[in-house]
Amino acid sequence: MKEPHCIALIPARFGSKRVHNKNILPLAGHPLIAYSIYAAIHSGIFSEIIVSTDHPDIAHVARTYGATVPFLRPAAFATDTSPDIEWVDVTIKKLMVLGIHAPFFFLLRPTSPFRTSETIQRAWEQFLADTEADSLRAVELCTQHPAKMWQIAGNRMTQVMNNPNSTDVPWHSMQYQSLPQVYVQNASLEIAHTSLVLDQGTISGDKILPFLTEGYEGYDINTEKDVIYAQYLVETGKVRLPTI
Repeated sequence: MKEPHCIALIPARFGSKRVHNKNILPLAGHPLIAYSIYAAIHSGIFSEIIVSTDHPDIAHVARTYGATVPFLRPAAFATDTSPDIEWVDVTIKKLMVLGIHAPFFFLLRPTSPFRTSETIQRAWEQFLADTEADSLRAVELCTQHPAKMWQIAGNRMTQVMNNPNSTDVPWHSMQYQSLPQVYVQNASLEIAHTSLVLDQGTISGDKILPFLTEGYEGYDINTEKDVIYAQYLVETGKVRLPTI
């Protein structure tokens, strides 16, 4: 049997405050998670496609569409505030006990249904080409610039991001095009060395390679508004989902 090289981890906990049960929310006739599983399968690079969930209903859906759910995620690592490193760490260690191990892993979140198998392949090629990178993370150019964001304390506001040259025009008063380019991470994908989790307790490390998503690859569904717009994109043909 060929030695496993890379595994896909798809996180799909049951609880969701903003959109109820969003990971299996129907979109174009299939649950949201189906599109991440499909993209992972058709990328052709994974030895295992593992769904990490705390709920048997989600596990059943995941298995129906071709993923593996070898165990349910402990409830302690499936809360609203659980950081990724917790469930990733426990998942990788449990998989190793089962004889499933790979030097690299992807994180593919179900809330990013427009990420394709080609997206995954492009990211994998970019990551492998940089032998010094600890990890890769999908990002896109900010549409709302942090230089125009504020923190409120009492009845006063302070800028989140300041112009370092205090004698120039404050950044909050400048046009978007004249501000420094800033990128925001999206839910499309992440890649990392498994050793980062096991040896350093991190999924990113220090040397993080940017992966610029294109078009709607990084679109993330987190609110009811996001759901409505995703449906619009599909119904108008602006985005084409695969036939599953």
